Amino acid sequence: MPRKYIVLFAVILIAVVTLYKLLESGYLRFNYPSFDKYPIHGIDISHHQKTINWDTLFEKESKYVQFVFIKATEGATHRDSKFEDNWNNAKKRRLLVGAYHFFSFCSKGSEQAANYIEVVPLDSLALPPVVDLEFGGNCKEENRMPDLFNEIVEFISIIEKHYKKKAIIYATQEFYDLYLKNELTTNPIWIRDIYKNPELEEGREWAFWQYANRGRLEGIDTFVDINVFNGTHTDLERLRKERIHEDSVD
Repeated sequence: MPRKYIVLFAVILIAVVTLYKLLESGYLRFNYPSFDKYPIHGIDISHHQKTINWDTLFEKESKYVQFVFIKATEGATHRDSKFEDNWNNAKKRRLLVGAYHFFSFCSKGSEQAANYIEVVPLDSLALPPVVDLEFGGNCKEENRMPDLFNEIVEFISIIEKHYKKKAIIYATQEFYDLYLKNELTTNPIWIRDIYKNPELEEGREWAFWQYANRGRLEGIDTFVDINVFNGTHTDLERLRKERIHEDSVD
């Protein structure tokens, strides 16, 4: 092989490895949503972010922390060890805050709703409750509830009756396409797509977009998910304040 091809191959290999390392370490990502188009950015956090330096985060990264979704519960029994601390710190700094539940495909929706309700306070100033629907980190297919979609609907129905707000549905594109297309159409969608600007196939508008899963922000020593809201501050306030009546809950 001529020397020039060996050199070219080496340069390409170094470039590919460097690109991979930058992506893996969070110093480079696929998505950089415009602040002009999406001025409202926020994060979602859990115990995986360990102990957050909220003063530094609030002071240095305020443009990325205009809202915070905090993991509260998972399945029928698990409770996030950092929920109370994260919730209180976010509220102390007057951030828009909401709580999410990681839905287990192996537990009844009613049991999971009871777990969430026991942990997350009734707070009229909070963002609507969130249910996180994804295959990653979930139970094996052979152990799933036989009627998974109806269990999800049951969970949503119970928490909506309790909190009097329409639940936000977080989903990966894979889960959305399999279970949510043309379903639960009145619930705001929070879609995950770390590679490109998401488009829902049937033309449905998404409310939130998780565009990065390896974000780096001062005050957080680990990677953190970063999101945008699809609207104005007035729209987000409307979403936060909007309440539903008993007869409008399925």
